[in-house]
Amino acid sequence: MDFSNIWCWLIPLLTGIISAIIGYYWGKGSSTTIDNSADLKLLQDKNTKLQADLDACLSAKAAAPVVAAIPFNATAAEAAMGKKIKQDDLKVVEGIGPKIEQMFHDGGIKTWKALSDTAVARCQEILDGGGERYKVHDPASWPMQAKMCYEGKWAELAKWQDEHDHGKL
Repeated sequence: MDFSNIWCWLIPLLTGIISAIIGYYWGKGSSTTIDNSADLKLLQDKNTKLQADLDACLSAKAAAPVVAAIPFNATAAEAAMGKKIKQDDLKVVEGIGPKIEQMFHDGGIKTWKALSDTAVARCQEILDGGGERYKVHDPASWPMQAKMCYEGKWAELAKWQDEHDHGKL
């Protein structure tokens, strides 16, 4: 009988059995279940409240009256500004030229109304996207000027542009 051959099988077998027993007891000791039902209930309640708030906002938005667009009066614009004005021509705004107008169009701002609703910070982002050469421009008054265009306040716009140097506040 060759003992070296038996030990080659017996040692790994005993090691596996002992490891299985240790693993079983080690795993059995840490099998505590964590109860998250209270946290889950809180999150479900919060979700229900947020859904109700969202539904209320959506119904209020749907019930809001639709404001008709202010009609563009080319004759009044030409009389006040002293030149022909095309509707939604962003170049009417002091400080906006053809290249900046194209940058705004590329940024999704194509009308006086859209520009009037745009934050100055967003206008600056669009300018910054054009590179260093556009850093000299100050868009602080552009939404205000665009609002005057949109609302048809041409005499007011012409007066404001005459009083301000290159559209700067």
